[in-house]
Amino acid sequence: MKDIIHNDHNDDGVDRRGFIKCMAWAGTGVLWLMSGGSLKAMSMSQLVDKNTGGLKDGVILPPGDFTFAQISDSHIGFNKPANPDVVGTLQSAIGKLNAIPKAPSFVLHTGDLSHLAQADEFDTLDQVLKSVKTDKIFFVPGEHDVLNDNGKQYLDRYGKGTKGNGWYSFDTNGVHFIGLVNVVGTGEGGLGVLGDQQLEWLEDDLKGLSNSTPIVVFAHIPLWSVYPQWGWGTRDSARALSYLKRFGSVSVLNGHIHQTMLKVEGNITFHTATSTAFPQPQPGTAPSAGPMKVPADQLQKLLGLTSVHYVEHDHTLAITDTPLIDATKTAVNP
Repeated sequence: MKDIIHNDHNDDGVDRRGFIKCMAWAGTGVLWLMSGGSLKAMSMSQLVDKNTGGLKDGVILPPGDFTFAQISDSHIGFNKPANPDVVGTLQSAIGKLNAIPKAPSFVLHTGDLSHLAQADEFDTLDQVLKSVKTDKIFFVPGEHDVLNDNGKQYLDRYGKGTKGNGWYSFDTNGVHFIGLVNVVGTGEGGLGVLGDQQLEWLEDDLKGLSNSTPIVVFAHIPLWSVYPQWGWGTRDSARALSYLKRFGSVSVLNGHIHQTMLKVEGNITFHTATSTAFPQPQPGTAPSAGPMKVPADQLQKLLGLTSVHYVEHDHTLAITDTPLIDATKTAVNP
């Protein structure tokens, strides 16, 4: 997008209160509605009034089997100019979630809970998440959660009852959910990796399910090649996806890239979520990935208000950019 500032090291005059006010209705996560085995995504920004904090006038949630929410990349412990108060923006996201009249059945956090995998960062996250109005929160780790100890502290806190480095599955309302771990052994900026042990477990986990079972997979790093040059993809994802091809409805939810992208390929829909902490550049628009400091009036375009749809047409991919609040549209080149 030509109107997005990719690097801004100047003082933009935005104080902490002004920053949080803008962030509060931007990087707010996704509410997922499951209906008849299909997922429908709704941005919190579409549902919640940024001024009152309540549901927008005239908004009626469509009927469905159940709802769950996804948040990602809270990066508790990060305190650079791109966001000096990640706790505040996570709390704002939770506030929007709690404003939904019917609480979601559960919440998925798709990784990078912390920034440096420090005990105090996990402690802070746990305290903040206590305010979420839901019955259960499920986690998968991001690469920032496994620094220094290959995820031991993460597993001690969030991995009880899981397999290997923290993978697991569960069933609810006729839907099979699978939490995968693709960040252990991944270097900074490197592609994600699942590994043979986890892939063998995944193949076995799926064996007893009928082809009509709706499947939701969630992991941190995308399972499709968003931008391999920045490590935005998973090296051995093709093998995992081959096990999912026989199912009629498969949704794959990820974080990591701090922006919303949607790719539909056959029976599989891939969706990456925004961060509650800070934006990152669009693929290839900066020398490297990383926290991006932008003026406050740009945040609404970078944190949760833009959906990039990848739709396959006759062996080609067409990309459209659909803002979730602003009525304007901007073309995005692949």
